[in-house]
Amino acid sequence: MKLGFLYAGQGSQHPGMGADLYRTFDAFRAVLDSAEVDFDLKKVSFEDPDGILNQTRYTQPCMVAFAAGLTAVLCQEGIQPAVAAGLSLGEYSALHAAGVFDAATAVKLVAFRGRAMEEAAARRESAMMAVLNLDRAPLQACCDEAGDLGCVVIANYNCPGQLVIGGEKAAVEKAAALAKEKGARRCLPLKVSGPFHTPLMAPAGDALRSYFQGVNFAQPQIDVIFNCLGDVKDDSVTIQDLLVRQVQSSVFMEDSIRKMAAMGVDGIVEIGPGKALAGFVKKTVPEMPVISVETVEDVEALKAWIKER
Repeated sequence: MKLGFLYAGQGSQHPGMGADLYRTFDAFRAVLDSAEVDFDLKKVSFEDPDGILNQTRYTQPCMVAFAAGLTAVLCQEGIQPAVAAGLSLGEYSALHAAGVFDAATAVKLVAFRGRAMEEAAARRESAMMAVLNLDRAPLQACCDEAGDLGCVVIANYNCPGQLVIGGEKAAVEKAAALAKEKGARRCLPLKVSGPFHTPLMAPAGDALRSYFQGVNFAQPQIDVIFNCLGDVKDDSVTIQDLLVRQVQSSVFMEDSIRKMAAMGVDGIVEIGPGKALAGFVKKTVPEMPVISVETVEDVEALKAWIKER
């Protein structure tokens, strides 16, 4: 079975994620035990007693360690992707799955990324809003009109009927009001700590560019679909360049899912936590089989799901 792996992004984290996997699988334990971060990653992931899991600098390494550990478990079970992609932060997990860097390096990279994004967002009056049931072109027109109040762009093209705008708070609020006038069903404020995937994240991109100079990026062993392209890359651009661009430009998740389907996968596996991406798949390519994996029970369900096909 030709599988596409789709890795969850920031926002789907929750206390307790990975605890059962850690108790059950040596491969999962090995990844989390080897993570080199300046906090107790397992305690934050499994218990979050201080309520810091939702802070970007902690969320990102916890999520990628979870994803890398689960990928190792699936690999031991003989379940590997033919193509991989991820939502925002999840792109680093996809690159790890493709062999671009090992699990420990992936966790270090996103720990740095999380800090850089927090610093870029500090002291900014920013906002992000999900806009439901409005097409790309009219929403772009709303952003253009609201631009007189500051930066506002479409940050995420998640799936048909769900787009996300982000930028400076006043401009985002004006764009949302205009979107409702144009027929958007709802505009929902998102609980995020910064204007992610907008030009306001340029300082984080600059920091990443410098940091990447000390990191070895291997050639991917499978195809990876990149957020800022909605496609695989060609030889005219490097992975490092795309990751720098990714943090400060739009995420084309709907396009990425369509590309994965066009590449002939027989099914898509969402590597959680959460099931948000499975929902995007169902709205984008409803004929595509999709399953979400987060727990020990889910691993067993995935094995049965593959056998049935």
